[in-house]
This record gives sequence, structure tokens and C-alpha cells, in this order.
Amino acid sequence: MASSSGTSGRQILPLLDRYILRQLLIALLALTGGATALIWLTQSLHFVSMVVQHGLSLRVFIQLTSLMLPSFIAVILPITTFLVVLFTYQRMVGDRELTVMRAAGRSPLELARPGLLCAGFSVILCYILTLWLAPVSYHAFHRYEFQIRNRMAAFLLQDGVFTSLSSDMTVYVRGRTSDGQLHGVLVEDDRDPDSHTTVLAERGTMVVVNDQPRVVLYDGSREEIDRHTGRLNVLTFGRNTIDLTSSRRNNHEDRDPDEMSLHELFHPDPHEVSERDRGKNIVVAWRRLTSPLTALSFAMIGLVTVLRGAFSRHGNITRPLTAILTVVGLLAISLMLQNLAGRHLILVPLIWIEAILPAVVCAVLLFLEQWTGNVREPASAPNSAEAAR
Repeated sequence: MASSSGTSGRQILPLLDRYILRQLLIALLALTGGATALIWLTQSLHFVSMVVQHGLSLRVFIQLTSLMLPSFIAVILPITTFLVVLFTYQRMVGDRELTVMRAAGRSPLELARPGLLCAGFSVILCYILTLWLAPVSYHAFHRYEFQIRNRMAAFLLQDGVFTSLSSDMTVYVRGRTSDGQLHGVLVEDDRDPDSHTTVLAERGTMVVVNDQPRVVLYDGSREEIDRHTGRLNVLTFGRNTIDLTSSRRNNHEDRDPDEMSLHELFHPDPHEVSERDRGKNIVVAWRRLTSPLTALSFAMIGLVTVLRGAFSRHGNITRPLTAILTVVGLLAISLMLQNLAGRHLILVPLIWIEAILPAVVCAVLLFLEQWTGNVREPASAPNSAEAAR
């Protein structure tokens, strides 16, 4: 019974397929991990100043920047899949491994099967990332960054300096005591477009409520100018609390499409997304559905480059270079189509065609003879056998 089950397991995935697939997956893990680490390092440099200037811990820095990793992986995985398939098969050609397999009667489909399995794994992983993990992590990243910046508002206030907390709010503090008390506070608040407000207070203190910084002011006055009538209204107070965050309206407008779910992109909230940006959101949604398929198309380009045509004993740099330029061209076309489709939604089907058509064309070039039954024995097989000796 044990031998029969082992035989069936080998029939499902033959030894040669497992040998090639293991090399592909190890190389894919190494290349994707290295590329992700490099991109993470370059992108995280934008947050180094936040750590150095405001004393954030290393743990907070790693937690914040690691939330960007799923988005990075979703972008680079189709490219790394192409490179791994191309250069792994190209190395096997250089080592005469594919020459021996082909001389032994392995068909193009059997030789390409490990590469197709690797590409299928990348497609599934890309769908998991683009449809679920990347939007969730990107939303958590923006929310975490917003909380950190709001908490930092208390530390941004410096004695004798006009500090711009946002584009519509400026705070001045004359002095600060060791227990955190603020003295001589001035707040310029332009968040309400219909009025300009200036608040003066003898003293105040900083508090954080629900991750939002607020300043509690004592013994001051609130001067407000109505922009329509020009009338000045003055109100004195014994205690007043001012929220130092941006207005809610701006927070909604700043929401990025990459952090929205697929349903939110196709059916946006009119209070969050303007009519002008709805086309852009729809294109982002279709891109999430099509971009994982490019992993299969790119892998098929690599397979056609190596497996189609006669094997060269001395190697051939022209075909790998052509494959790389083809993938670069497809990436450029994809970006162009996304920009055009954002303005003209009628072009959205072209995004699907660009993602799927290369895989279909490569499959026809590589497997058509086998599918139609017109398989020709390679003329170079005897010569390849002699070269293998």
C-alpha cells in the first residue's frame, strides 16, 4: 500500500518536475525577498527623520514601515516570477540539463510544467495580496501614521516658534514649564472657510483624546472674523479646548484608493470620492483583478524564450534580452493604458487584453504543435546526445 501511494504521488508530480519546481520556488523566494527588502529600505528612509527628530522607538518604526510590505510584494512578484523562470531555465540550458531532457523525449508542455506551476502559485499569491492583504495593510499604515503624527503634535510645539501643525493651523507658545504647562499661547485657526479665528490664552496644557491631540486653554479670548460681513466677534473664556487635528473633510479627501476594498472602488461613497476621481477608482479596481494575471503572462514569455527553437551549445544572449525588453514594454503599455482608462472608461477592456493576450500568444507558440498532434522530433536530438557525451 505504501509503495502504491508513493507511486501515485510521483505520477501526480514527477521527479523531474519536482526538481525544477524546487529550484524555481527557492529562487523566487530569495529574489522576491531581496527585492522587497531593498524597496522597504529605500522607502523607509522617508520615516528616518520622524525617528531621529521626534524620538520614536525602533519598534514603532518597524511596525509602521512593515505595513507597506504587502503592497511592495504585490507589485514586484510578477516581475520576479519572470526573472526566476527565465534565468532558471536558461541556466539549465547552459548546464545541458534541458538538452538531455528533450533528447529523452520530454515534450515542451512537460518541460514547461514546473514553470507554469510556479507562475500559478504567483498568480494565487498576487490575488491574495491585491484583493485582501495589501488594501488592509495600507489602510492600517495610513491610520497608524495619522495617529503618530497627531500624537507628535504635542512635541512639535517649541518655545518662541510659530509652528504650522497643518496648512490651516498655526500655534505659538511663549514658554513651557517642566510639568508641561504652556504659557502665552496663540492659535491661528483657518479650518472653517467662512471665518478666521485667533485664540489667545495666558496658559494651557496638551492632552491626547482618542489618539487626537488637543490643547486646553485657560483665561483667554477668541477673536473671530466673519469673512462675509467682516464683523469681528470677541469672546472671553475661562477654559476652552481646541482640537489640533485637520478638519474631517480633509481627512476624507486624503483617503487613498489603494486602501479601499474592491467593493468601495466599484461603489464609492459620494462623500469620500468626488465625481472626478470615480473613473480613477474603477481603473484601480480592474487593475487589482488583472495585475496578478501578468505573472502568468511574464512567465510564459520566459518559457517561450528558452524552450522554443533549437538549443544553442554556446548560449544565446539575444533571446533573453528580447524577453526582458518585451516585459519592460508590456509594463510601459500597462501604465499608459491605466492612465488613459482613468479618463476614458471605455478603454478598460484593453487592460484585460494586455494582461492575458501575451500568455495566450506564448501558449500557442509553445504548445500548438503538441495540441494539434503534429509533434516533430527535434533534428538536433542526436547531435545533442553526442554533445552530452
